[in-house]
Amino acid sequence: MSFNPPITDWRGRRVWMIGASSGIGRAVASLLHTRGAQVCVSARQQALLDAFVREHPGSQALAVDVTDAQAVAGAAQQLLASGPLDLVCYCAGHYRPMSAGVLDLPELLQHQRVNVTGALQVLTAVVPALLQAAGAGRTPHLSLVASVAGWRALPQSLAYGPTKAALINLAENLFLDLRPQGVGVSLINPGFVDTPLTAQNQFSMPALLTPEQAALAIARGWERGQFEVHFPKRFTGVLKLMRCLPYRWYFPLVHRFTGL
Repeated sequence: MSFNPPITDWRGRRVWMIGASSGIGRAVASLLHTRGAQVCVSARQQALLDAFVREHPGSQALAVDVTDAQAVAGAAQQLLASGPLDLVCYCAGHYRPMSAGVLDLPELLQHQRVNVTGALQVLTAVVPALLQAAGAGRTPHLSLVASVAGWRALPQSLAYGPTKAALINLAENLFLDLRPQGVGVSLINPGFVDTPLTAQNQFSMPALLTPEQAALAIARGWERGQFEVHFPKRFTGVLKLMRCLPYRWYFPLVHRFTGL
């Protein structure tokens, strides 16, 4: 079932990838560039963005700190001054393993600022323009990158998981509000992907993918008009089933399979 208009041709589409200096965001930006999209990559580190532009001629770099509302608004205004955006993807993320035995309030709040507040600030900056583009006959698309860690509680995910759960709920609400008005909305829930963030994990990560494999799965989901894109299915399918379990079964299974 297609929840959104399938994206069948990337040529000439203006794409803003936020959180694209490394990992999944960078890989998606690279893939869409090869397929003909006009890609703008954003993150905090200007040097990494400039390196992307050197490797992908014709792309654009726009450094921005998503926790700075004024900077986000200015970046969006700058991009929109050149024309409407066809896809805005929020892939910025912050992750540090944490459990309740060692609570770190500054880290907890930083997860909230980057993973949730940053997304809200981007939405505030771009949604009016996306609605205007839809009213003019275009098919703009908004995508949020969350995580399977937002489906249900997992060990070491005390700081990260709740922020991704918030993004999942946010994407569902955005779909209900925006899709009837012509704006596509999608939710990306990756499993384990080999990125600088997951490199912090001290446990074996099942079904680990490369960023390039993740990018292919995400692009395929957009091209098929999916709302939720989750991968790899051999891993996320099991977690989907576990979401349905009552607590008396879920908690023991998590401890058993993770050893934590």
